[in-house]
Amino acid sequence: MTATDELTSDPESGKDTKSTAEPAGTTEDPAGAAEPGADPGHSPAESPMRSRSVRALVGVLVLLLIATTSLAAVLGWQWKDSRDVDRAATAALTAAQQYAVALTSIDAKRMDADFATLADGATGKFKDMYTRSAEQLKHLLAEAQSVSSGRVVASSVQSASRDRVVVLLFVDAQITNTTTPEPRLDRNRIIMTMDRVGDRWLAGEVELV
Repeated sequence: MTATDELTSDPESGKDTKSTAEPAGTTEDPAGAAEPGADPGHSPAESPMRSRSVRALVGVLVLLLIATTSLAAVLGWQWKDSRDVDRAATAALTAAQQYAVALTSIDAKRMDADFATLADGATGKFKDMYTRSAEQLKHLLAEAQSVSSGRVVASSVQSASRDRVVVLLFVDAQITNTTTPEPRLDRNRIIMTMDRVGDRWLAGEVELV
């Protein structure tokens, strides 16, 4: 009889029966039982692969974010530049219209004021030329007792940047003088280049075409 065999008495039969006790610690462990905390759906080799995939996805998202931000910045700059050019064109066109009226509206009786207005609205080459010829022009206009009144019939912007705008103007000028007492209508086509000087738009070039 081994240490694990035990004699027990059966009260009914009066005979001894032998029972066998299972040794402690010999409980069978089911085959393939998973370790605590293990993910039954994934093998340990899959974790590094998943980490690399996540890092790659994050990298792509970062690149997309950078590209989107850069594109938005470029589009924003282009929109601002376009808006600035549009504003410049509008302001320069208005200034050119006003200067064309002043240029074709001269009264011999108030020449000094008219010429001062023209000089104030000019810049660059045109101002230099106008300043040199102003005294001679005054003398001729005074002799002829010339009076002219101009108006802009039509105008348009030919080209524009933030600091320079070229304008085409159609200007009618009604003129009287000692040789033509009856009003005469002159139709002028003028190309005027307007330059930004500080916060003003001034005529830098004036050409009759």
